[in-house]
Amino acid sequence: MRVLFMGTPEIAATVLDALVKGGVEVIGAVCQPDKPKGRGYTLTPPPVKVTAQGYGIPVYQPVSMKDEGFLDTLTALSPDLICVVAYGKILPKAVLDLPPYGCINLHVSLLPRWRGAAPMQRAIMAGDRETGVTVMYMAEGLDTGDIIATERFPITETDTFETVHDTSAAIGGPLLVRVIDALAHGTACRTPQDEALATYAPKIEKEECLVDWTKDARVLDPILRGLTPIPLPYTYLPSGRQLKIVAAHPVAGAGAPGTVLSLSDRGEGEIVVACGEGALCITRLRPEGKGSMTASDFIRGRQIAVGEVLGA
Repeated sequence: MRVLFMGTPEIAATVLDALVKGGVEVIGAVCQPDKPKGRGYTLTPPPVKVTAQGYGIPVYQPVSMKDEGFLDTLTALSPDLICVVAYGKILPKAVLDLPPYGCINLHVSLLPRWRGAAPMQRAIMAGDRETGVTVMYMAEGLDTGDIIATERFPITETDTFETVHDTSAAIGGPLLVRVIDALAHGTACRTPQDEALATYAPKIEKEECLVDWTKDARVLDPILRGLTPIPLPYTYLPSGRQLKIVAAHPVAGAGAPGTVLSLSDRGEGEIVVACGEGALCITRLRPEGKGSMTASDFIRGRQIAVGEVLGA
């Protein structure tokens, strides 16, 4: 089966690698255009492009999926199946209708829960005990297509967006290989989604990343983990400078929300901050304009004191 792959970020690159190693005939990879990155705004290729070129797979980077020239290119490629993983653009009906086996999507949630842009983050932030990956037929709605296969895994009390992302990538590729094989042999299942169970995962907005110290520490904990390592939750020092929280965990403690209850520069260090109920112990952070550092280094720099109040 001739497969055209569409995707852009690191998770898609990992899945593409698994497809090639799994023996799938990938005839081309479609990804978003190169973008400037870093302080020098160096034009940087997306991860999928790098992976595809490493295997000698032709790469296509259309500015718009509706471009007539690109549609002509797709028609000439004549794929049997299109596989989409975090491409970041909506496929028009002309593309969805092109391949004889249709278009399938690897979505990183247990659909119909967490349709949309940030399913991994939202699952963690909501305190879900499990998540997974779903392969579905693509339809014109937002992640509404019939389900072909799913694979589940637990979300632990220490999981972050990074660890859930990596697990999703690791299991998503092999699952997609199995689905492609089932499609080729006519044994793939097709189960409509239950609309009554649908929830949505909108993209993460900056204002959501501001820590609300009035919340229970046990509620804040999964929210912070869902935002780690990007975009990272943040608060403000009394000086008004922003402070991003890289690693923290709930502990016992009581005081006015946002108040620094105790400091320790032993080992990695600890900054204990009162919440609405309980407290959070910060062990790594990123001061405004600086790189990530331990709480110990931050404390030794005398940038925080017991009794100070963090907040907006």
